[in-house]
Amino acid sequence: MPQNIALKKIFWWTALTLWMVVIYYFSSQPDLQSGLTTWIDLVLRKIAHMAEFGVLCYLWFQTLGVIMPLTTRPKIFFALLFSVLYAATDEWHQSFVGGRHGSPVDVLVDAFGAAVLTGLLLKQHRNVS
Repeated sequence: MPQNIALKKIFWWTALTLWMVVIYYFSSQPDLQSGLTTWIDLVLRKIAHMAEFGVLCYLWFQTLGVIMPLTTRPKIFFALLFSVLYAATDEWHQSFVGGRHGSPVDVLVDAFGAAVLTGLLLKQHRNVS
């Protein structure tokens, strides 16, 4: 990890931006069927949603840590907020992609993934403090 604060800012902003581009790219695909049975495909897709937004929340947390002098709880709050907002815009984006549809349920699934990460961050930082 870069020690210089400017390099840290560049590193975390780049990682965050690239991850958001990855999410946008997958949301732009008209069909992401795995070829598995319907219920297994559904479960795997929901797990993937939770994981990708858990990662997004973590990247927001790290990025906020190098760009603003916030304590842990506000960083966690804003990381969760920005992740859920991105989940909502991601579902809205999907509503314009042929073969896809935006779903409020998926926003909740994404938010749950980010919330799980939030819980882990709170637990980790409570044990460190």
